[in-house]
Amino acid sequence: MKKGTLYLIPVPLGDSRLSYTLPAEISKIVQSLKFFVVENEKTARRHLRYIYQDIDQSSLKMEVLNQHTPDALLASFIEPCLKGYDLGFLSEAGCPAVADPGSQLVRLCHENDIKVQPLIGPSSILLTLMASGLGGQNFAFNGYLPHEKSDRKKMLKTLERESHQKKQTQLFMETPYRNEKLFHELLDQLGLDTLLTLGIEVSLETEEIKTKTVADWLASPAPNLHKRPCIFGILKR
Repeated sequence: MKKGTLYLIPVPLGDSRLSYTLPAEISKIVQSLKFFVVENEKTARRHLRYIYQDIDQSSLKMEVLNQHTPDALLASFIEPCLKGYDLGFLSEAGCPAVADPGSQLVRLCHENDIKVQPLIGPSSILLTLMASGLGGQNFAFNGYLPHEKSDRKKMLKTLERESHQKKQTQLFMETPYRNEKLFHELLDQLGLDTLLTLGIEVSLETEEIKTKTVADWLASPAPNLHKRPCIFGILKR
């Protein structure tokens, strides 16, 4: 029996530019799917409705994969593929398995010789990198920085040093309600000539992507980062 395919479906931050950020081909794929693994069922159903307004929600079968999902359940999630049905995966907002859940599910599919098909959509990480001017030939995404202030300070110093030694752009993120605190810590901890990029609400109509030296950020009005998703990037030249 031919096995099904796991489709990794990107989820933009918002719906106002959905037609701009997601190719029309994704709608055709969504129409063909009945089985899904999602990070949050409520938001997944809302996103699927935006992609395809006439979708029959009652016919969809969804399993939830998040930080609370026991590893023992993952094998049951790919059963549709083993039976020949295609499966869709959606995380909360972003590209599945990139700064979002999904890598375990993807790896399990590879172990079972199930095709994994990533679909095109907005990645705030790559879009920020593209528009930053920091350099995309050599970069690292570091996810979330440590919560403890002393550990975070050490990490920032390490990332700044490595960006200079390796000529490597360092990207990272923070929980939106902590963005303002992190921004001010960056201005306090980084060298004045270090370049700092903010990719705010990337792919939304309110998108802002700006790169300045720390000195220039200090001399400018502070940006509004309150509860706004943001990707941070630094490069010490």
